[in-house]
Amino acid sequence: MKNLAILGSTGSIGTQTIDVAREHRENFNIIGLSTYRNIDLLEAQILEFNPKDVCVMLEDKANILKKRLVGSKTQIYTGIEGLIKIATLEGTDLLVNSLVGTIGIQPTIAAINKGIDIGLANKETLVSAGSLVMDLAKEKKVKILPIDSEHSAIFQCIRGNENNKIANILLTASGGPFRGKKKRDLINITPREAINHPNWSMGEKISVDSATLMNKGLELIEAKWLFDMDIDKIKILIHPQSIVHSAVEYEDGSIIAQLGEKDMKVPIAYALNYPNRKKNTFSKLDLVSIGTLTFYKPDIETFQCLRLAYEAIKMGGTMAAVLNGANEKAVELFIKKEIGFLDIPQIIQKVMDKHKNVLNPSLEEILYIDTWAKEIAVEIA
Repeated sequence: MKNLAILGSTGSIGTQTIDVAREHRENFNIIGLSTYRNIDLLEAQILEFNPKDVCVMLEDKANILKKRLVGSKTQIYTGIEGLIKIATLEGTDLLVNSLVGTIGIQPTIAAINKGIDIGLANKETLVSAGSLVMDLAKEKKVKILPIDSEHSAIFQCIRGNENNKIANILLTASGGPFRGKKKRDLINITPREAINHPNWSMGEKISVDSATLMNKGLELIEAKWLFDMDIDKIKILIHPQSIVHSAVEYEDGSIIAQLGEKDMKVPIAYALNYPNRKKNTFSKLDLVSIGTLTFYKPDIETFQCLRLAYEAIKMGGTMAAVLNGANEKAVELFIKKEIGFLDIPQIIQKVMDKHKNVLNPSLEEILYIDTWAKEIAVEIA
């Protein structure tokens, strides 16, 4: 029996993680959960799984939930301290971090310090603090198991080939809802259009990131840290069908790819069951019905967020944290209709231009710079 704690249990990845655990109840015991504000769904999860502790980020929502659960043995915590409490619960075998944003950094580091393995779906943790997190995980001998479909694919392609030299990582991207369009076509894009992803059902923020291709830029940075890979050896391919989740090219010219349906439950299940694979009822891939798989180079002139991600990681230091923080705030402003779609990369570029890069930053410096980047993004907007 594996004890699980899930940060962001009411979000897209969190609910699918619970679906995976539910399918094999005999293998998993959920002892910790968290939500930002969705106490209705969290209450249902508590009643089903009886976790030891939960966190509701918003204190007023937590107080409402406490009144609903009078007599329950589940303890309710709030704020970042509450997240860290859930992340470090005694007896946890795997922490699934499916939070959105840099809020996921501190709980991840706290869990690693406790020797708890991480199922990571919070890409901002490695984008902003990749060196710190991976060095600490190595020191504490903690496994970082990627849950994003692309990084899970790369991870699976590397297994069994650890002693073979990698020539390139091939990181695939659907291209989002605006694949093939030029800047002139994107001037009046609305949040509703940007969120309407053609292949995946995701939250608002990650859907907008997919539309700008920033999501792939963040995954590029994440892959660099996860697999200790030179950034020039990570190649991005637009793959509209989203069937090849990513691939690894070895020095002999062989390319090993991981294919699957457009279903996040498969990589989630792999992380939860690692190093084993378990039979499940998820939909299976039918290659005959797919027929054709196509690949293209990304258009970084139109989708400049991807170019900015390359620049940030090549500069190193705190620049990726600035990129990430500015993007978080710019996307938030776009969703609120306070800026246009094409303003997102412009704001990020201006924030990066204002930043004095800090090499080898501490956690405190990274968190401060994240806040700074968000504040500057608002000023520029």
